[in-house]
Amino acid sequence: MSGVSGKSQGNILDVQDLKIHYPVHAGVFLRKVGEVKAVDGVSFSVKAGETLGLVGESGCGKTTVGKGIMRLINVTSGRVDFTTKAGKTVDLVPLDRGGMRPLRSEIQMIYQDPFSSLNPRWSVGDIISEPLDVHMPGLSAGERADKVAWLLEKVGLRGEQAHRYPHEFSGGQRQRVGIARALATAPRLVLADEPVSALDVSIQAQVINLMQDLQEEFGLSYIFIAHGLSVVEHISHRIAVMYLGNLVEIGPAREVYAEPIHPYTRALISAVPLPDPSLKRPDRQRLQGEVPSPLAKPSGCPFRTRCPQAIASCAEQTPPLVEVSPSRFVACLVVAGAGG
Repeated sequence: MSGVSGKSQGNILDVQDLKIHYPVHAGVFLRKVGEVKAVDGVSFSVKAGETLGLVGESGCGKTTVGKGIMRLINVTSGRVDFTTKAGKTVDLVPLDRGGMRPLRSEIQMIYQDPFSSLNPRWSVGDIISEPLDVHMPGLSAGERADKVAWLLEKVGLRGEQAHRYPHEFSGGQRQRVGIARALATAPRLVLADEPVSALDVSIQAQVINLMQDLQEEFGLSYIFIAHGLSVVEHISHRIAVMYLGNLVEIGPAREVYAEPIHPYTRALISAVPLPDPSLKRPDRQRLQGEVPSPLAKPSGCPFRTRCPQAIASCAEQTPPLVEVSPSRFVACLVVAGAGG
């Protein structure tokens, strides 16, 4: 596993065996009757200036991973080591709200819905300047206004639009405001939780291009969470595929997209629509059945109940992520040759 999340000088984030479980209570006395294993032992790393695409079906746990890293929810176990601008490595998991506060300027989040993530009663200038008030209290009113205008122009808006309210902007413009807010404190790492899924396809490309330009200019690192591989391929350097709380494949984006190894990844990519509707994929793979409940995960490999190549040992052993080729990691007993 060291190749997936092992410490390296170039890494700014190392997630090691992250678990986020939710207890389920029932009965008159609310006894614990089970637990939802939303994230069940996830490990990966993010390098400086890199974009890691985190993909999977709805409910696979990818957004929960992001919230766990941000410490917006409680983590059951594991480590989340973040390297600050000062070069200090800090495990975020044991930190409370007060301990996280000085680090939030270096880890920011772009939310999925640009309509609900902005306070409708605040002007755009107030929304963007709020993190400045918290993390840079020494700025004068004039300096703060100049910073807000500069940020708006960086995301393709005009400085004089700072006095407008969110309802006066389109969806794409609101998401640009959300990006400006995330950039206000000059973060090292930005977690983007499906930032374009609520936007028109024509606007999605503009926002993706903007994020790539900002990454190049400011040296940002992204964790780009999405359920569509077609979007993730264009912005990501590496792709990590999740299924039912577990990582099943990690590798360079182009390689994963061109030659997926895990059967679940192959099914995801074969479901991506082709630009020409008259074309058909000769190797189209359809998954059978429904995603099992996180309350009752299958034994062994969580994907075995829908896998076309499952063997007997898949029900007995939980496949670890193993390196099957340089920088390619897959959790599959059949692929890794451990299944017989």
